[in-house]
Formats: sequence, C-alpha cells, structure tokens
Amino acid sequence: MNSDPPPAAPADTIFAALASPVRRDLLRLLLEGPRTAGDLASHFAMRRPSVSEHLRVLREAGLVSERKSGRERHYRLEGEPLLDLREWLHPYEIFWRRRLTTLRDVLDEEDE
Repeated sequence: MNSDPPPAAPADTIFAALASPVRRDLLRLLLEGPRTAGDLASHFAMRRPSVSEHLRVLREAGLVSERKSGRERHYRLEGEPLLDLREWLHPYEIFWRRRLTTLRDVLDEEDE
C-alpha cells in the first residue's frame, strides 16, 4: 500500500514557494536581473546554505533558473510560472472587482 501523497499541482508548488517572505524577497531582487548566489545571500541575515535552500525551492517551482559559471551559481527570474498563476487568479480578480463596484454603487447611492 502506497501512502505517498499525490504530486502537487503546479499552482500548489508555486504558492508553496511564494509562501516564504524570504523567497518573495529573492524574487524581488531578481527583478533587477540575474545575480549570483553570493550577491543574493548578502541581502539576508542568514547563513548562505539557508539562502541556497530557498533558491532550491524557487528553482524546483520553476520560478528561477540557475546557471553555473566556474564556482559561481547565477540565478535568473523565470516569468512563465507567474503567468500561469496569474491565469489561475484571474477569476478571483474579476470577483473582487465586481464586489468593489457594487460597494461603490451602494456608497454613491447613500451620498445622493
């Protein structure tokens, strides 16, 4: 009998990766362009192996790519998973826009 959990759906993996504030900060840093692991680690008050673990999670979620150059590892933001996530979130965005429009209409009626 196999008790292993089913593999995570891509959106689940991305949400899990984004759950950490450190990983979100790493992605913000990578918005500026590719960076070495050492440069990324210098922005955090934690040991480099801990930052490397966060980078591994982001890499496994497809949010960053890694390129080795000699002894250095260079990381780059990958946008495709974020587009997938955006598509997943789109219906919720529509829901909240409708709700806020309804609230605005009610408030406008009270002002009249």
